[in-house]
Amino acid sequence: MSDVTPDQEMRDTATEGQNRREALGLALGFGTLASLAAAAPAKAQVATDSTFERVRSSKVVRIAVLPGELPYFQKNLSTGEWSGFAIEMAKDIAKTLDAKLEFTESTYGNSVLELQSGKIDIAFALSATPQRALVIDFTRPVFNHPFGAILRKGLDLKTWGEINNPDLRLAVDAGSANETAARRFAPKAQIKTLKTRDEVMLEIASGRADGTVIALILGLTAVAKNPNLGTYRILDKPKLAIASCMGIRRETDQRWHDFLSTWVDYNRGIGQMREWFQSGLQLSGVSPDALPVDLDI
Repeated sequence: MSDVTPDQEMRDTATEGQNRREALGLALGFGTLASLAAAAPAKAQVATDSTFERVRSSKVVRIAVLPGELPYFQKNLSTGEWSGFAIEMAKDIAKTLDAKLEFTESTYGNSVLELQSGKIDIAFALSATPQRALVIDFTRPVFNHPFGAILRKGLDLKTWGEINNPDLRLAVDAGSANETAARRFAPKAQIKTLKTRDEVMLEIASGRADGTVIALILGLTAVAKNPNLGTYRILDKPKLAIASCMGIRRETDQRWHDFLSTWVDYNRGIGQMREWFQSGLQLSGVSPDALPVDLDI
């Protein structure tokens, strides 16, 4: 685990803390805190009916689908058919349950509300943040979405300590989780903030920056579009990652949670999850060979 927030300066106020938490969700494509705030009044309501029982009796699994959110979702405008990492997961879940899929077009933020209202049964590709955990539940992680860096050709840096260098010029999109990570773990670098991620990539392509701190999916996709940017690498020491999970409605009956979590563990264990992930990235032009070997999925 969409995607850019307005410019903001580091300041020691409560507003800054809220903005940065919201930026973390936006940078990885996980929705906004505003959506969660709208959902907050319902947080105390724990559903007493059972999603597991409803799915088993109706033979229908209802999921949120997000147009254009690769590698998870892609809609063929000619045929109306959906593809992507999340769609492959959903198809296999439905097959296991001898059920069919029902789609609701949505956004990351709205999918949280739709879970609460009982409109959908699964919201894919959500980060398990404390804010979201106030209003919905999560399965065990589908994968841990790591942070790394795009670095210009010739720079073979592997750790946060190595990019924490006063001679290194980093460009980041203002207010994003990428900026937060760069300022926390590479404060000695020359960090330049720009309004959008497109401006960041132009800064690197023009040679005015040596690279950028960026989350895995965004980084791999950017390099696939423009190989001249350099190489994407997951940075180590420490490894930074946020769990990407399936979101589900909070309810008393835990069988839906337990079934989906077992399904996740099984498909990760046999390597199927990684294959689906690679296929989804290929829709963005990312070669399977570009996927870091050390990616835990």
